[in-house]
Amino acid sequence: MTDAAVDPAPNPSASGSKSTALDRCRGRAVTIMGLGLFGGGVGAARAFARRGARVTVTDLKPAEALAPSVEALQGLPVALHLGGHEAPDFTGADILVVNPAVPKTSSYLAMAREAGAEITAEMTLFAGACPAPLVGVTGSAGKSTTTALLGAMLARSRTTRVGGNIGKSLLEELPRIRPDETIVLEMSSFQLQDLGPHGISPHAAVVTNVTPNHLDRHGSMAAYIDAKKNILRFQGPDDLAVLNADDPEVRTWAEETAGRVLLYSLHGPVEAGGFLDGAEVVLRAGEQEDRIDLAGGLRLRGRHNLANAVAAAVAARALGTSPDQVRDAAVAFEPLPHRLQPVGTVGGVQFIDDSKATTPRAAAVAMDALAEPVVLIAGGYDKHLDPAPLVEAVRRRGRGVVLIGATAPALAEAIGSKGPARARADDLPSAVQEATRMARPGDVVLLAPGHASWDMFENYAHRGDVFRRAVADLAGKGSP
Repeated sequence: MTDAAVDPAPNPSASGSKSTALDRCRGRAVTIMGLGLFGGGVGAARAFARRGARVTVTDLKPAEALAPSVEALQGLPVALHLGGHEAPDFTGADILVVNPAVPKTSSYLAMAREAGAEITAEMTLFAGACPAPLVGVTGSAGKSTTTALLGAMLARSRTTRVGGNIGKSLLEELPRIRPDETIVLEMSSFQLQDLGPHGISPHAAVVTNVTPNHLDRHGSMAAYIDAKKNILRFQGPDDLAVLNADDPEVRTWAEETAGRVLLYSLHGPVEAGGFLDGAEVVLRAGEQEDRIDLAGGLRLRGRHNLANAVAAAVAARALGTSPDQVRDAAVAFEPLPHRLQPVGTVGGVQFIDDSKATTPRAAAVAMDALAEPVVLIAGGYDKHLDPAPLVEAVRRRGRGVVLIGATAPALAEAIGSKGPARARADDLPSAVQEATRMARPGDVVLLAPGHASWDMFENYAHRGDVFRRAVADLAGKGSP
């Protein structure tokens, strides 16, 4: 595929002819709405403060719930208004930077809009100002692993930075980013929805899959899909799209891009792109074909992660990374935190953290990735998704299930008395205790909640950390 490699080009919107709010912020009032714990709010606040803006950060959560982010802003001239919003922070703002999780129907957004504020978002600011080519990854599941793995592959052949929804803001690094670098960004549906009005799509895009998610926010599957398609919509003829041929929705998206399309599949050959042939990944472009012995060396469990690796390999190879570099990066890659991450073994029972499984389908995929009998810990915040994939997987694969959170009663009813052993727990440490009592040596206790975390935790990472500490406590005391 060497002859067909795509030469990364800088983001056209970041060529220097188009200014962003960052260029116009000195001396102006900037409000950051939503500090959060994943870096976007902190990155925006630091970037604006260091450019001479008068920065206010506001969040509904109190300071103690945002302690790591508050600490990251220490020493900067930033006003913190936490534990609630105040109208003057919106009516008096020249620029409002909105966290992607803030609903578009927020009355505070309306206040700022009516007062004439320029409204933007962290990803929009970065994508509009970055001088280097952007490689975007999206999907309902697998996008974090694919983003990190693709970044590791590309880093073998050029300077590469990884950020976005994966939890790292790159705004502060803008002054140091060179045009000959490559930027790999995980892009959520919320971030892509924000990019749409600005006509920005990345130079290269990877779409892993599309299944129901965030319907509580988008309102419908059609609206969710529409937001996701912004990753392709504004690409030009020199751009690249890598699409999952095995996903019945995503494989129809070739018509959404003006760029070159490569497909990937685990189930059969594709004319241009990549597919699995035994343990080898075949990368094909025209008459050129490369074979990489990939499947046997991965440390990632499950066919879904094999699909993520093929997607990353197709994109990395098309962007000029050699087959050896692709393979070396893939076999060295460790599971990301909270994504089928082993966290301990107690009494012959392995404990695996997949807290990032925040949809019923993601929980089912996690269960199917394991060969061992599974005791599942599931439940949480209701995103208005059909629980059927999780319920079916529990009945088919589960030794037992321990239910937590707001959706526990509905899940218990859906699973029914004819399902596997079932228990309820008021908190995650108690759930770990219950699951351990159900498990036998050789089993896996899997945290794959199938729901968001916001009813009991700050976020999925907090939930995973609590699980890991509970397992550590169990190991220290011995199994019950």
